[in-house]
Amino acid sequence: MVDITHKVTTLRTAIAQAVVKVSKIETIQAIKKDTVPKGNVFAMSKAAGLLGVKRTPDILPDCHPLPIEFTGVEYEINDLEITVLFTVKTIYKTGVEVEAMHGASVVALNMYDMLKPIDKGIEIHAIKLLKKKGGKSDFKDTFRKDLKAAVVVCSDTISAGHKEDKAGKAIINKLESCDVKISEYVIIPDEIEAIQQKVKSYQEQGIDMVIYTGGTGLSGRDVTPEALIPLLDRRIPGIEEAIRNYGQDRMPFAMLSRSVAGTIGNTLVLALPGSTNGAKESMDAIFPSVLHVFRILKGARHD
Repeated sequence: MVDITHKVTTLRTAIAQAVVKVSKIETIQAIKKDTVPKGNVFAMSKAAGLLGVKRTPDILPDCHPLPIEFTGVEYEINDLEITVLFTVKTIYKTGVEVEAMHGASVVALNMYDMLKPIDKGIEIHAIKLLKKKGGKSDFKDTFRKDLKAAVVVCSDTISAGHKEDKAGKAIINKLESCDVKISEYVIIPDEIEAIQQKVKSYQEQGIDMVIYTGGTGLSGRDVTPEALIPLLDRRIPGIEEAIRNYGQDRMPFAMLSRSVAGTIGNTLVLALPGSTNGAKESMDAIFPSVLHVFRILKGARHD
């Protein structure tokens, strides 16, 4: 199956339909009057759909098992056609489109099975997805496409040439995937003055984002938070919490990181862990959603 461990959990909703077409009006009347020999068609078919949607990953090999947290079944009768509307919701890392379509098809098949003794001309049509919500496309910021970022690697070891930087490059890869232009990529030692000088310079240049990696741990040389926090106009605790929560779900030491997020003027400043995985996971935790901050800094209202 596709690896979804890097994804964040969101509320996911999908609505699918299936259309059951009978061949005579007497069939519709039997359904309405509840005189179908096999029982109440709508109630039984709804129950079949509720059972079927939970078994979707048992039938489709690439479908992830996930918690089904709401299922709704509605019927609309129009002449000889009965439209089944099947809604599925979950709070998870991947969508429920397939589950909704599977549920709608099971409802339709159960209706077919219950009605075939009294109607030999039943057909099933138009099993399709009508709507989905909650994936990354719903939260992708489209306000600006001209964002610029500077990436600063804070490391005595890397700046001395004793080790290759991978964390900074992982950050750059994520930024580029979000259509953010890299204005500068630089490696500096763990020195408060050097760290502060860089962020002041970038802010004066109008750089939109300054992302530091390294120096957020607890060793004596980890001074990135001490350098940046006094310069911030405002902290953004929610970003810091999202980073640590995402990391803690993946490894038990993420709580020891002192990641920082805040603004200086209209420049977003982030300080992320120096390990490659720590930097990558921190970026996965907040991008592209964090780009919404630039709408707010420009005065746009929250949706």
